[in-house]
Amino acid sequence: MHVFDLPPAIADLVAARNRVRDYYKDLLARGGHEVSLEYTLDGNLVGDIGEALAVELFGIKLVSNKSHPGIDGRSPCGKSVQVKATGRGLGPAFRPVETRADHLLFFDLDFDRCKGTVFYNGPEHPVIATLPASWVGQRLVSRSKLMTLNKTVSDADRLPVIGLAK
Repeated sequence: MHVFDLPPAIADLVAARNRVRDYYKDLLARGGHEVSLEYTLDGNLVGDIGEALAVELFGIKLVSNKSHPGIDGRSPCGKSVQVKATGRGLGPAFRPVETRADHLLFFDLDFDRCKGTVFYNGPEHPVIATLPASWVGQRLVSRSKLMTLNKTVSDADRLPVIGLAK
């Protein structure tokens, strides 16, 4: 696995999130609320950050629009690439789509430490093979399965890191 520092712009985003979290934590405490809100960075924002990191780290050329379900871009060597990211320590979530990518990049983003990890960099098909033959909605692949699969990927089947601090 490849660990890297997140770009300074993301550190600014995390600092802003922390200010919002601290502001409302204090406001809720003063109001006698016992609830604790998390203010996690997730959803489309984390997915977009993952795709931007794929461009920066691996030179991925993103598809020009979202009309390619299951494919986010192309590697410099021409492989189709699916990019997944989490900021919550979960495994990647997949939807049933007709087209699958040649390659999968999965980023685990630790926003509190401003660190990212390329948790999986390899062919997508072994990961998809761990899922049921058909399903509805989303399905997660566990981090332990993904870690095991990542260990089996040969260096020749990984996309090379070309950007950020290698």
